[in-house]
Amino acid sequence: MENSQEKVILFPKWRMALEKESLLALKEKKYEEALEKLDQLLGFGVQNHEIIIGKLMCLMELNRYKEAQDFCEALLIHKDEHYYHYVHIYLTILFQTSQYELLMNQVVLEFNAKTIPDDMKEQFQQLYDMSSKMQQEIRIEKTPAYINDLFKAVAEENHAYQYTLVEQIRKMDIDPAERLQSLLADDRVHPVTKTAIFIWLQEKGISEKVLIHKLGAELIIAPDSVSKLSSHPVMKQALLIINEHEQENPTLFQFMEQLLNHYLYVKYPIMPKEDDISFVAAALTKISEDYLDIHTKKRAAEDEHVTQYMEEIKMCEALYSTIIEV
Repeated sequence: MENSQEKVILFPKWRMALEKESLLALKEKKYEEALEKLDQLLGFGVQNHEIIIGKLMCLMELNRYKEAQDFCEALLIHKDEHYYHYVHIYLTILFQTSQYELLMNQVVLEFNAKTIPDDMKEQFQQLYDMSSKMQQEIRIEKTPAYINDLFKAVAEENHAYQYTLVEQIRKMDIDPAERLQSLLADDRVHPVTKTAIFIWLQEKGISEKVLIHKLGAELIIAPDSVSKLSSHPVMKQALLIINEHEQENPTLFQFMEQLLNHYLYVKYPIMPKEDDISFVAAALTKISEDYLDIHTKKRAAEDEHVTQYMEEIKMCEALYSTIIEV
C-alpha cells in the first residue's frame, strides 16, 4: 500500500510556513513542537542543513540522545560539505553519553583521514583529551570493585567469572599488583585464567619473577623473559611437525592446529619438554583422526608417551572449552 504522504505535494508556501513555525518553536524552546514540524519537513524530503541541525538540537535538548546518535551516524555516511559539523555534534553526543572509547576511536579515524578543517582540529583534540581523562578516572574508580569481585570469584571457585573479570581488568590498562600476581599460585584459580593473568603480566613488561602452580607443575619465572605463546619454540616446532598434513588433509590439519593452540594455551607458560614435541604431535594426530574418523598412512604409534599426552591434551581441551567458547 502506498504511503499517503507520498501523494501530498508540499507547496512552497506550506514549506515556508512549516520552516518558519519550526524555527520559531525552536527559538522559544518548544522542542517537541519544533521536532514534530521538522520531522514533517524531513518526511517530505526537505533536507537542508538548517533543518537537520534543528532536529539534532531538539533531540539533544529532549535528552533523546540515542535517536540523535542514530541520526548523526546516518548523516556521517554521506560526506557532504557539512560533514565535519555533523562529526562535531556526534562527538558531543558521545561525550554527553559517556561513550568515551567510541569518541576517541572516531577522533583517531578523522585525524588519520587528514582532512579535518584547521578550525576544528583543536576542538576534536580537546574532546579526545577530556574523554581519555574521564575514561582513566572511571578505570581508577571501578578497579577496586572489580578486583574485590575477582577474589570473591576465586574464593567461590567460580571459574567462568574469574576469567571474565581478569579480561575486564586487563582492558582497564592498569598495572597488575602483587595481589593479582599471587593468583598464579592459587589452586582455586582456573588454568585458563592463570594463562590470561600471565599474558597480562607479559604485556606490562613485568620483569620480577613470579610463582606459577598449574596442573600439578610449578615454575618460577619472569614474565618478560618468556616468548609469547604464538612464537614460543614449542608452538613453532609442533606446528612444523603437523604442517605435513596441511596439503594432504586440510580438515585434519585445522583440527590438529586448533587442538594444539588450546592445549598450549591452557599449559602456558609451563610447556612440554622440547624433546617430547614429537610425542605431542603424534598424540594430536591420533586424537584428530579418531574424532574425524579418518586415517592417514602414518598412523601414530601406540606409545606410552603418546597415550600420556593424548590424555593431557583431551583434559586441556575440556578445561579450555569450559571457559572460552570454541
